[in-house]
Amino acid sequence: MSDNQDTNLQNGVQPLGRTSATERDPITSDKFSFWLSNDTIVNPFDIVSVEQVNQPGETSSRSYGLVTTLEHRTDAPNHLANYISSNFGQLNEEPNTNRQGTTVASANVLSNTADIYMPVPSEKLVYFAQPDDIQQALGTDVLIRERKQDAVPAGLIKMSNGASAVAYLDRRYLLGPESGHVNISGISGLATKTSYAMFLLQSILQTAPDKDKIAVIILNVKQADLLQIDRRGPELEPDQKEIWETMGLEPKPFEKVKYLLPRSSTPGIPNSFQPIPNIHTIYAYDLPSTADKLDLLFSNVADPSGTIEGIHAEIKEIITNNEPDAAKMQSWEALLEYLRQNQDKKWRGMFASSSLGMFRRHLRRITQTRQTGIFVGSRARNEKLLSTEMCNIKGGWTYVVDIAKLGDDEQTLVFGDILRTVYRIKSEDAEERTETTDVPEKILIFVDELNKYAPSGAESPITSQVLDVAERGRSLGVILLSAQQFMSAVHPRVTGNSATKIIGRTGSSEVNAPDYRFLDQDIRSAVTRLAKGELLISHAIYRQPVKIIFPKPAYMQEQH
Repeated sequence: MSDNQDTNLQNGVQPLGRTSATERDPITSDKFSFWLSNDTIVNPFDIVSVEQVNQPGETSSRSYGLVTTLEHRTDAPNHLANYISSNFGQLNEEPNTNRQGTTVASANVLSNTADIYMPVPSEKLVYFAQPDDIQQALGTDVLIRERKQDAVPAGLIKMSNGASAVAYLDRRYLLGPESGHVNISGISGLATKTSYAMFLLQSILQTAPDKDKIAVIILNVKQADLLQIDRRGPELEPDQKEIWETMGLEPKPFEKVKYLLPRSSTPGIPNSFQPIPNIHTIYAYDLPSTADKLDLLFSNVADPSGTIEGIHAEIKEIITNNEPDAAKMQSWEALLEYLRQNQDKKWRGMFASSSLGMFRRHLRRITQTRQTGIFVGSRARNEKLLSTEMCNIKGGWTYVVDIAKLGDDEQTLVFGDILRTVYRIKSEDAEERTETTDVPEKILIFVDELNKYAPSGAESPITSQVLDVAERGRSLGVILLSAQQFMSAVHPRVTGNSATKIIGRTGSSEVNAPDYRFLDQDIRSAVTRLAKGELLISHAIYRQPVKIIFPKPAYMQEQH
C-alpha cells in the first residue's frame, strides 16, 4: 500500500474503488475508469482523487478526475443470455445463472498535484476528493492562497458524500485584463439565469478590493423582476443562508441603486410594471438627441441594399451639422412631414421616391404607430436622456434600466444606446460628462435575451455594437454578462469571447449543437438532467466544467 493511500485510510477516508484498464478500454492521459465497491454511491460531476505514478525518489502525487458517466457491467455476453437465465423470461423466477457484475465510472482528468499527466496506473485506490483537494483539482488553490482578492465565489460544489467546496472564479479572467465576459444559457424557468446573474454580481461587488470603482448596469426585461433590488426580501430559509455564509458572502439587497424607467404616453409618468420604485428617473427620446442613434432604431429592419442606412446617415448629417433643412427636423412628427414633402423628387440627388417612402413608413411605424410613449417631440423637465445618465455613471452604483414594456425596436435602441455611450466614455473623453468623479474602472452590463440583439448569423448596427464590446470591451473595462435560453441562437463571436460560460438544464437537441462542442459528450448528456438551481460552470482556468448550486437572492422579488 502506498504512503498516500495509507494516509487516506488512517484519516478515516474510505476508498470508492480501484482504477481499471482493459485491453479494449485503456486509461489515457485525459480519462480513466474505476470500478466501485458495492456500497458506494457516486454521481456525475463528483470529483475523485487517485495516486499517480511518480519519478523514482519523488514524493507521491495525486490526479483528480471529474466523473462523467457510470455503467453497470456484467459477465453476460449479451442480453439474450440474461433472458435465458431467467427461464426464458419468467419474471417470477430467480435467474439460474448469477451474473458477476460491477458499476464502472468514467472520469475526465482535471489536474495533477505534480503536473504529471501520464496515464493513471490500473488497480489504484480511488477516493472522493476532500474540500481542499477540490481547489487543487480546479487550479484555484494558488488563487485563494496567494491572490485571495481575485477569488470570486461563484457557487457551491456539492459531492455525493456530503462534502462541499466553494467554486471560485479568477477575477482577472472574469473582469479582465486576461479575459472577460459571462454568458448564461438554459431552459427558461429551470435555469434561473437572472437569479444567478444577480448572485454573481453581488459576489463580485462584495469581494471587490475597491467596489467604488465598479459600476453595474442591469436591464430589466421581465415584469418588475428587478425593480426592487434595493429592498430586502423575506427572511431566507436557513439552508439558503448557509450557502451564502459558506461562500463568505452576506445575503443582502443591492446598495446605491438608481432606477431609470421609460416614459409612457402620459408626460412625466413611467411605462413600467407595478410596483414602481419610489425614487426613479424617467428617460425619453426626442429627435435632435437621437439623430446619432438612428442606425440603432432601424436594426430590426432588413436593409440588403443599404438604402435605409444611407437615408438615416444623411438625416444625421443634416441635424448634427445644423444644415438649413435641420430646422424642418426638430421633432419626429416634423421629420415625417419633411420626408413626405420630399417624396416626389430625388432627395439629396441620391434617393428615389420609393426609397424615401419605405423609410418614412418604417419610421412612422416605430415612432408613432407602435410606440409606447418613449418617442417625444420634446422632453418634459423631469424626463432625461438615457445617454446623459450613462455618461455620468458613477462607481459603486447599480443602474437598473427598465425596458420590460417597450417594443422590440425600442428595446434595441435603448440597449444599443447604453452600449454605445458606455463604450464611448471608456474609450475617449465624453464632453457630455458633468460628473466630477472619474469614470469607473469597470462597467458591468447585464442583459437577458441577448439573442434578440446579437442573433446567430445576423449583421446589424446593434449586433456590431455587441460584438465590439465582446471582442474589445474587456481591454477598456466594459464587461458583458448576458443570458439567453439557447446559446446556439446567439452570435458565436459573442459566446466565443465569453471566458466564463454558465449552463443550466438544456434540451438534448440544443446541447448537441456545435456551440457546445467545448463540452465532453458525456457531460452534454448530463446537462439535460440538471435540476432547478443546478448550473454548470466552464471557466477559463478550469480544465473541466463543474456543477454548482447557488443561493436565492436576498432582495425583494415580485411574484407573478
